[in-house]
Amino acid sequence: MRRNETEYGIRPGEKGGACDSGNWNAEDPPDVRSGRLLESPEKQLAYADMELDIKTVFNSMFDVVYSSDANGVTRKVSNACEKIWGLRAADLVGRSVYELEKDGIYQPSVTRLVLETGRRIQTFQITKTGRKLAVVGTPIRDGAGNIIKVVNMSREIISQADMLAEIDGLGQLVRAYRQEPDGLRFLAMTDDRFVYVSDAMDEVARMAAKVAGVDASALITGESGVGKEVIASFIHANSQRKEQPFIRINCGAIPEALLESELFGYEAGAFTSAGKAGKPGMFELAHKGTLFLDEISEMPFAMQVKLLRVLQDKVFMRVGGTKPVCVDVRIIAASNRDLETEVLEKRFRRDLFYRLNVVPIHIPALRERPEDILPLALFFLDRYNTRYGKNIVLDMEALHCLETYSWHGNIRELQNVMERLVVLADAAIIGRADLPDGIRDDFCREGVVVDRIMPLKEAINSVERQLLDMAAARYGSTTKIAEVLGVNQSTICRKLKRFS
Repeated sequence: MRRNETEYGIRPGEKGGACDSGNWNAEDPPDVRSGRLLESPEKQLAYADMELDIKTVFNSMFDVVYSSDANGVTRKVSNACEKIWGLRAADLVGRSVYELEKDGIYQPSVTRLVLETGRRIQTFQITKTGRKLAVVGTPIRDGAGNIIKVVNMSREIISQADMLAEIDGLGQLVRAYRQEPDGLRFLAMTDDRFVYVSDAMDEVARMAAKVAGVDASALITGESGVGKEVIASFIHANSQRKEQPFIRINCGAIPEALLESELFGYEAGAFTSAGKAGKPGMFELAHKGTLFLDEISEMPFAMQVKLLRVLQDKVFMRVGGTKPVCVDVRIIAASNRDLETEVLEKRFRRDLFYRLNVVPIHIPALRERPEDILPLALFFLDRYNTRYGKNIVLDMEALHCLETYSWHGNIRELQNVMERLVVLADAAIIGRADLPDGIRDDFCREGVVVDRIMPLKEAINSVERQLLDMAAARYGSTTKIAEVLGVNQSTICRKLKRFS
């Protein structure tokens, strides 16, 4: 016999009684009528005690434990649901999560997201009562791999500080409960926050953590605004050099004539406006620490030679100086351009590229990981609510618009929009009409909309053109577009050529 049949008196395939319907209660002892065949009163008592223990543990670990079936119908809700959502368990059990989400009881429905994606979801949720929750939704599957129920575990967030603490704690509880190596994915530094739930960013985080443990050079690539400096800060903050300086310099923001003196410093009288005492450069300031060279692709070709020499020899001379200066600096570079292409087009030195590209880390654009949009939006919303003393929330339509927008400016654009919304909000709830025109008008469409009669061939061509334009704007490469649209790459190339 299996463990549950011998120890708990449950035959294979039978339900577990009181924990299988309604809210969690251990008041009624299990009996034969509930489907349990107990061998003795002692085992009956042991089972009741175990059920009570489980109930106590879950209610102490989480504010709400919420279970739904494969159709999204609520089956079980633990204590505190009335406090969190303003409804008793009896008001929730039997109702569809889609209906509850539509009524604004909670936004978004984590159960819906789990059923739509078929995987575990970790995100933030806003309730109709104005509460914020950190939620983990887990699909439960049968032997054939089909989802048979979804279990959500939630913790209430009171403030930004509580958000950081609760998310970290929730991740630990989920890891312990599911015995998995990852929980709610959240890495924090002193000034910057690295918030994500996507698998793509999980790989970035894992790579950054590995790089932090060694002293090799790293090259971080990605579009402008994806958070390259945040990753560089994380690597430094978790390295052996964390007690030493972290110096940032944007190679594209400094005029070519001044870049050498900024990097290497200068001696007194080195040039007309040079100070009498001279000045140390960024390399000297970063001694024993980390130097972050942002937008390295913008560095002039002649300067690249001098940088390469410093990386190789760990020695340089100040502008106008005669004495060598030895430094011990870890280099992290970043670029929003493809440096391999820059090398092929002879705008970037090949030898310098290999020196910098010891460990490459690519950060995908926000539009390529849309599951990160909502957690980031709610994180920034909480940050600016705290900063400006407000309590603004987003309604369902606004959240949908944010999720479907392409965010060409990536996280920087999202952060800017969230701050603007909080500052300019006239009401406590932000709706679709309050969003910037580009987000509201271009990306809040539901499916295909036909507003006139037209020949079928013309309609098909119109839909194809719109899909290709949208996919090209979001993904960029024909390989990714073909994967998303479910066709061959050659088909995409042919259609793009036809519509161009």
